[in-house]
Amino acid sequence: MGYNKTKSLLPKQPTTKNRILLSRGVIIISDEKILDLYFARSEEALDATMEKYGRVLYKVASNILQDSQDVEECLNDTLLKAWDVIPPQRPEYFGAYLAKIIRNFSLQRWRSHHAAKRGGGQAPLILDELGETIPHPTTAEQSFEFAQTIRSINSYLGHIDEDTRIVFVRRYFFGDSIQDICTRFKASQSKIKSMLFRARQKLRIHLEEEGIAI
Repeated sequence: MGYNKTKSLLPKQPTTKNRILLSRGVIIISDEKILDLYFARSEEALDATMEKYGRVLYKVASNILQDSQDVEECLNDTLLKAWDVIPPQRPEYFGAYLAKIIRNFSLQRWRSHHAAKRGGGQAPLILDELGETIPHPTTAEQSFEFAQTIRSINSYLGHIDEDTRIVFVRRYFFGDSIQDICTRFKASQSKIKSMLFRARQKLRIHLEEEGIAI
């Protein structure tokens, strides 16, 4: 059974047997049970994915793209991608896995629009901030080096303090605006910008120590 890309993204309610009842009457389905639905090739998996992660994924895409139709299409593409690759893949961290997929789709769409003088959102600001530290690949050789760079960045993030790591990930992975991060941390813009600047500088040093040309 294949997934129809034109299928409505409005979530249906998962069946009771696939739900977990939490306190205060909140109903949520576990990632493991959602993945079981994918492996069973049940389209209920898509509804459960939207119910649990739809808002988060929409926010990731809308942080990068201004056009709501583009956001919806990236969301749809993300569901289709998940349907196509699960199985055989069974991601350990399903939410982060989906966020990475929609982020990539959104950046691809932004770059396509940017070439045609369209687009907006946080993407140009984010790419400008990281541009000197992590140049975007333009050749196959650079793409291989870029993959090595990403592994080194993950290593760097694993060794910095938790607050800086969260701020860095919210800004450069989820595409949150500076103001959104300030609100989340109850901090001033100058403090958040300073944290990000120091994090980028330390990341640059880390990459150089790893022998990665920047």
